[in-house]
Amino acid sequence: MLALLASLLAFHFLAAPVLAQVSPPAPDKVEQLLDLLDDPTVKDWLAARRTQAPAGDVTAASPADDTDRGMMSSALERVKGHLTRLAHSWPLMPQRFETVRQVVMKDVGERGGLSVVALIALFVGVGAILSYIAYRLARPLRLWVIAQDMETPQGRVGKFGGRFLVGLLMLSAFTIGSAGAFLLFEWPPLLREIVLAYLTAAIAIWAIRIVLRVVLLPSFMGVLRAREVRAFNISDARADHWNRWIVIFSSVVAIAAATISLRSRFGFTPDDVLALAVPIDLALLVIALLAIWKRPVARPEDQEHPGMFGHKATSWLLTVYIVLLFLIRVSGANVAFWFVLAAFAAPAAVVVATRAVNYVLRPPLGENKTPPLPAVTVAVVDRAIRLSLIVLAAYLLAKVWGLDMSSMAETSPRVTLILRGLLNAAVIALGADFIWSIIKAVIQRKIGIQAPVAMNDGEAAPVLDPQQARLRTLLPILQNIMLAIILVMAVLMVLSSVGIQIGPLIAGAGVVGVAVGFGAQTIVKDVISGVFYLLDDAFRVGEYISTGKFSGTVESFSLRSVKLRHHRGSLYTIPFGELGAVRNGSRDWATDKFNITVGFETDLDFARKLIKRIGLELAEDPEYKPWIIEPIKLQGVQEFGEYGIVLRIKATTRPGGAFGMKRKFYLRVREVFKQNGIELPVPTVHIHGQSTGALPIGPENEAVAAQVHLQRRKKDPAASEEEA
Repeated sequence: MLALLASLLAFHFLAAPVLAQVSPPAPDKVEQLLDLLDDPTVKDWLAARRTQAPAGDVTAASPADDTDRGMMSSALERVKGHLTRLAHSWPLMPQRFETVRQVVMKDVGERGGLSVVALIALFVGVGAILSYIAYRLARPLRLWVIAQDMETPQGRVGKFGGRFLVGLLMLSAFTIGSAGAFLLFEWPPLLREIVLAYLTAAIAIWAIRIVLRVVLLPSFMGVLRAREVRAFNISDARADHWNRWIVIFSSVVAIAAATISLRSRFGFTPDDVLALAVPIDLALLVIALLAIWKRPVARPEDQEHPGMFGHKATSWLLTVYIVLLFLIRVSGANVAFWFVLAAFAAPAAVVVATRAVNYVLRPPLGENKTPPLPAVTVAVVDRAIRLSLIVLAAYLLAKVWGLDMSSMAETSPRVTLILRGLLNAAVIALGADFIWSIIKAVIQRKIGIQAPVAMNDGEAAPVLDPQQARLRTLLPILQNIMLAIILVMAVLMVLSSVGIQIGPLIAGAGVVGVAVGFGAQTIVKDVISGVFYLLDDAFRVGEYISTGKFSGTVESFSLRSVKLRHHRGSLYTIPFGELGAVRNGSRDWATDKFNITVGFETDLDFARKLIKRIGLELAEDPEYKPWIIEPIKLQGVQEFGEYGIVLRIKATTRPGGAFGMKRKFYLRVREVFKQNGIELPVPTVHIHGQSTGALPIGPENEAVAAQVHLQRRKKDPAASEEEA
């Protein structure tokens, strides 16, 4: 649809000067005008009119002035006048065509149009033959194109460039063989203009065919895996459909433009050209509607980019838009026509260009080791194409609307000032968007790089490189700061371009900033504290920290606060000014020490060997191996407990790797110690005495007495068993 609108734009751009300029009159009419001016009666009448002009100016200026009418009334009057001109011109079209036939037969000969058609076909055939020869001679270049790797963006760009060069050679050969060969001979003036006009149309059609083949790669070309090297992610059926209908549409446009370009040779007036453009526009409307409604339905297996609406809804919306364009064009509202056309075509062209760039420059697939193109390169290409499309659309609108800054500066200085300001504002906005896209691409690329730390045996732990972790912490904040700076600078530059003095605004903003700073000291404190925390590299995104009564994993930052996710799911938002001292538990390494208790009769040397063996087994476990720096080992006897010997165990791991490993260690210790006869003692109480006068302790009361004794021991460890 975008290509159809582009062709329509080209046709109207070629036809627009016709509607703006008056073709020169026939020589006999000029002679009649000169004879009338020499007539004494006419001279006397003109002299009388000049003397009566001052008196009649007042009465003549008052009745019909567009400024006295409303905008809608003036627009309706212009539409009515345009339709009236069409109504007067249509009945004269048969007479005009008869005049064309007579002129052609007079200059060309009795065979008339048939000889012209045969001559055009002859030179088009010569151009086609030379184009085919150029295609055959470019075989080494075509083989080089085939050899390029379609899995990599570099290979796909090489294929596009090679196909474009082959197409350029074919187009040059066609131009030389058609128009070049025709110019080698002497022809009658009228025949020369007619044939050159239609040969130019043939060259334009040939160029469009070549561009479509380079971009769409229709299925009849027989390209292997054509979809992967197209400019767009579309199926073969859709590529064939748009290739066929765009060629048809462009052919009608080119032939119509060639016909209209000969208007001055056949004495066509501007009203005649308007009448002739209506059936051409109607034919283009029918072709566009057929292309829209006959396009293939996107199937799920095609995996194309989904649209905002369904197939039928999109068809109806495009139909309404195309019919609206046709009605506006026929009504003669050229300003509205170009505005409606540009309002759809420019954004659509930007979207299509972005999708094409992202599809052609997509990262390599499969096991190819070729690195992808940097995100900065993709962003620069995308924004450069977007900038070119917008500038081209603005230039075309200025041309078809007849905007001339130099002449408007003298007649309408205020309008010129507004237009210049809007133009400068658009340029500033485009420049800001270009700079922001590059900065964003660089930051996103830096954030997305992950560098696992390699171990001695070649395996990698699932952790980020420390430098990368710090970048992921700082770059999002830097991105937000850069966005704010670019927006503020762009707004100030736009205001300055439209004539607004920004000096008082900056001074006022400074005063307001000082006032806000005094009134929001806590916020300023939080922001400054956050800057120093980040400069000190106290913590990074993904690290587990503890500060005061808060602890959790750092999830994100803002300018004044940090978000901590507790291991139970709670999310804390803590201002930087309230953090205080920070304990980081995720840096470099962590040592965990814990105790186990064995019986007094245990062989400690044998127990040490068993613990060491368990530690080595866990160090080789694939689940824990990436985390372990030093295996679990026995440090020695910690103390003699009340019911056994307390042994001190030590393990050094990467941060966060000791939790699951310690649970597994306890299970293995219990199993191994049980297999080797090592007792893991538990607290027990032996009731063997009875105080004088106390009640006897029966079997049913022993458990209660033991529980009471344990509670007393917890409260008073110095109490002896004899007291029980």
